[in-house]
Amino acid sequence: GLLGASLVGFHTHDYTRHFLSCVLRNLGLEHHLGHINLRDRTVKADTFPFMEKIFTTIGSATVSTSAEEARDLGFLKPTDRITLNADAVLADAKADVLAMGAMGFKPPMPSTVPVPGDGGIAALTVAIHGMREGEYISEYDEHIGRKLATVLCGGSVPSGTRRTEQDFLDLEREAFLSLCGEEKTMARIMHMLETGKPLRN
Repeated sequence: GLLGASLVGFHTHDYTRHFLSCVLRNLGLEHHLGHINLRDRTVKADTFPFMEKIFTTIGSATVSTSAEEARDLGFLKPTDRITLNADAVLADAKADVLAMGAMGFKPPMPSTVPVPGDGGIAALTVAIHGMREGEYISEYDEHIGRKLATVLCGGSVPSGTRRTEQDFLDLEREAFLSLCGEEKTMARIMHMLETGKPLRN
């Protein structure tokens, strides 16, 4: 049944490896770098493929040019309301907040999410290295990419460890402050402020 999809995602490398072994043992189908060739199409088995899209979006500093594009990029939830008139944004936001208060809104209880951890960091590091070898990114981009991978994957913890939003904020703050202490980061910040364009140093 799973081979009916074009992409099969797993939470850990072990799950991906077991799936590929099962396909080979039961169906006699080998894979090449996670790609299983069927008669008329290819199925890809990968570990947290959603992370690749998020990593690319953040790592390339992608910005949206419209509200709908922001929704496609994951910056907005499907349920977020869009105000087309820029002059009405504040009024609409205030009305929404007042309505939520009238309905007795309370902040949600803090929750935790399972993270890819060390396995995810390793996978993204391999992808980053490949981009560097292909000269798509600079050496410093690679350095920043490794920091980003650590934050996105919940830090250096075993795969499946549950982390809180505060844990992610702490990891992000640590990465940001460490990068701010580096000369090339400051050069990038100054270049953006002065020219409005990113610096690839």
